[in-house]
Amino acid sequence: MMEMVNQTLTPGIGETLAPLCTNCYCGLLNQTLTVMFMVSLAFAIIVGNVVTLTVLMQTRHSRTPQGYLKVSLAIADMMVGVLVVPFSVYTEISLMVTRAPPLWYQDVSKASLGDVSGPWQPCMLIGPLFAGCTFVSIITIFLMSVERSVAILRPLHKDTLVTHRRTLFLTLVSWAGGFLLAVAPLILSNSFTLEYNECSRMCIYAPILTDLQLPPDANILLLFPAFDFTLLGGTLAINILSFSSIRRYSRKRKLLSEGGLGTDSGTGGCPHRPSFSDIKAAKTIGILTFAFTASFSPIAVFVLGNVVGYTWCKFSFFAFWILTASSCCNVIIYSVRDQRFRKGLNLLFQRERSQAHTDKY
Repeated sequence: MMEMVNQTLTPGIGETLAPLCTNCYCGLLNQTLTVMFMVSLAFAIIVGNVVTLTVLMQTRHSRTPQGYLKVSLAIADMMVGVLVVPFSVYTEISLMVTRAPPLWYQDVSKASLGDVSGPWQPCMLIGPLFAGCTFVSIITIFLMSVERSVAILRPLHKDTLVTHRRTLFLTLVSWAGGFLLAVAPLILSNSFTLEYNECSRMCIYAPILTDLQLPPDANILLLFPAFDFTLLGGTLAINILSFSSIRRYSRKRKLLSEGGLGTDSGTGGCPHRPSFSDIKAAKTIGILTFAFTASFSPIAVFVLGNVVGYTWCKFSFFAFWILTASSCCNVIIYSVRDQRFRKGLNLLFQRERSQAHTDKY
């Protein structure tokens, strides 16, 4: 995740800067391919989430609690494609053209740490922005899982427990809480900075080392993985509970169709059973949860490696950018799993084709 750290030494006389590229990124071809990958990913994230927002906004589904959460998730993902990835593209192109590190580059930003009047560094915005959007995504997926579990386990109480007002309130809390957590190291300590890392090619938090020693409050950064693992673990537990209920319902339904259960068994004709759309939505959110957990797992491995002293420069690039790539997965999952989303998508493209045909004549 964005919050993984790079170790920054306080400047000293005769100290050299970090190289402008590591072994796997040196050379015009490799740098060009890296920039092309970033540009393609930014395009995919922006287009995918714009399409998702357009489809959701033109249907009544966007005005449901689940729709609010999907819109929130799409906005958080789109911000990554609009601001975070383009900044990496800009930095990489600057390095290719000027061959000089910008002020926010690793080991360059440290030179202005003691200068209060020094220039403001964009990484101070981009770094917390990426972390905040990641936290918002995790919280939103957790809330979506809770909303679907209520629909599966307590279908009669769904409209009472999951209201529009509560969903909007929790959505606002998720944004406020996510970004507050993202800037927590900067608020709670003066021992951290943000800089463009030579390995991950992103703005990341960096504890400032003095005589090769971590600051005494470096453990503040453990807030990030602790929060992530707790919320993702809770999300997985909720999904397991929902799927267990769906499996029991499906088994009873199968027995009923085979004549193995009577109508008094609590399944046949019972208004307490979840609807097919609720079951389908729960499975879709389960896939979303699995996809996000899988994209976060390389970062978790990278965290453990850093704790025991490994740098894993090449691996850090793939870990960070796999997590970034998850921002364009939603539209693919919705298109495959959500029938109402596919219908809205078809209507959207049919409307565009109809409009284009009208403009010709």
